[in-house]
Amino acid sequence: MSTIVADSSILMHITMKLSDGSAADSTKVNNKPAKVNMGDQSLSPAFEQQLIGLSQGDSKEFTLAAKDAFGDVNPENIHYLDRQKFNSDTPAEVGSIVTFTQPGGEIPGIIREVNDLSVTVDFNHPLAGQEITFAVDVVDIL
Repeated sequence: MSTIVADSSILMHITMKLSDGSAADSTKVNNKPAKVNMGDQSLSPAFEQQLIGLSQGDSKEFTLAAKDAFGDVNPENIHYLDRQKFNSDTPAEVGSIVTFTQPGGEIPGIIREVNDLSVTVDFNHPLAGQEITFAVDVVDIL
């Protein structure tokens, strides 16, 4: 039986939990395991390190600090946009996720604050700045 190494491709279920124990997301909801490739920069080095040596059928739970999970909150990713850029098609409502078109593609942002003149939009990952507990189930090593 093979084990996960630095250049493995893996099919696995991933469940993410916040520090209060509530589930943030899980591939088990739709029963569609994620395919990940070790070493392609899609996972943090700390996350990959937790997977090394696991085999098909293995399960593991581990907690990563914010910087090793989805990163710390970057103040440069918080923008203040003119309130007039929003309308009935794109309402400015706190908590809403709005997608903006950039030269490199689309980028989602969460509206954090609205006032008469501006709208505060946070482009950090929604889980940035949070310690995350991951539970992984290795379905297959490809």
